[in-house]
Amino acid sequence: MLMNRRGANPPLRVLSCRSTGPMPQATARQGMNRSQDWFAQARRDLEQAQDSRAAGRHEWACFAAQQAAEKAVKALHLALGQEAWGHVISTLLEELPLTVPPALIDKARVLDNFYIATRYANGHPAGAPYEHYGSIQSEQAIAYASEILDLVRAEMATRPSGG
Repeated sequence: MLMNRRGANPPLRVLSCRSTGPMPQATARQGMNRSQDWFAQARRDLEQAQDSRAAGRHEWACFAAQQAAEKAVKALHLALGQEAWGHVISTLLEELPLTVPPALIDKARVLDNFYIATRYANGHPAGAPYEHYGSIQSEQAIAYASEILDLVRAEMATRPSGG
């Protein structure tokens, strides 16, 4: 059973997503709006996914693509003055205060499946994770993550603070 400081929680659940309101000046320097940092890391994770795919490490390509999308959506939550927790990209997208195309949420659900099973041997009935992922999965994961990053990039560009 997974535990956090609040008690038992089911795996892969968004714990909270809430508006934090205006941040005091003193906390701005301590990381008030780190949305650009989160988005920069999301871009780098997507580059890692592409590098892993090129090297034939498709399980890592899928996981890195999942991470890229997750961090990008968290960047957008921060840019909107919200705090987001958890790893379920589809839920993180659904909890945004904007309309996200349903097809993109479905693509996020595909990425959600790459969070655990790509890394842990007990994520599949048998075999090591790398035995379950190939070029089709990694290509799809990178494409879907790229679409999510494109949405986030476009939304963050419309924010007055630049994100």
